Amino acid sequence: MHHLGATRSSLKHDHLLQTPDTFVRIPLPGANGVDFIVHASPQLGANFTQMTAEFSAGGTLVAASGQRFIYVLEGELDLVIAGDRHPLGPGGFAFLPAGTDHSFTAMEAAKAALIEKIYAPIADGPAAAIVIGNETSVAEVPLMGDSSLRVRSLLPNTDEYDFAVNTMTYDPGAGLSMVEVHVMEHGLLMLEGGGIYKLGDSWYPVEAGDFIWMAPYCPQWFGAIGKKPAKYLIYKDWRRHPLGA
Repeated sequence: MHHLGATRSSLKHDHLLQTPDTFVRIPLPGANGVDFIVHASPQLGANFTQMTAEFSAGGTLVAASGQRFIYVLEGELDLVIAGDRHPLGPGGFAFLPAGTDHSFTAMEAAKAALIEKIYAPIADGPAAAIVIGNETSVAEVPLMGDSSLRVRSLLPNTDEYDFAVNTMTYDPGAGLSMVEVHVMEHGLLMLEGGGIYKLGDSWYPVEAGDFIWMAPYCPQWFGAIGKKPAKYLIYKDWRRHPLGA
């Protein structure tokens, strides 16, 4: 139903809240039977691309030119690398360094979060390796000692990797201990529950399915509201000097 232009979506100079009622699906090269919702991109001012990929049964996606991270939201994807098959169900994830020959095929209708970024190497540094896993096998760590707010780190925290992807889970009523202002930018997909997000000078109700982009130095804070935990998947650029050296 059309609501005369009403939406929670909002675009400001340092952030975007994109809600499902405003999603537009497009086709992209390298995919067959897959629709993409582009959430963050260089056109927005981001230094990465984050999308939701919606696979029809049998839909396929081949390798990208840059590095790629995928997190399965619904259904099952068959990841093939050098002839080896790696089934990924909900919560399954994979990191593929740039140049990795791979493909994804949907065993059934499926949905996944897809993050792509041009790699920023360190001179004479080690190369990033393939990472495949499931979120449930990653240990939860309390954030700053607060057991009501827990983090799972899905990529190794080493110099080989120039970005991080985590899930964060908040018990009802839990919130960040401070308003954060930092050099990293974020892409955030709400997975479960909801709450209130402070972005810049604005306050927004958010819920599962919403996407948020935060530019570097955007003031940010989140608190969970409701009777069940709130959870999101969050990207940040990481472990690189601001001057690119």
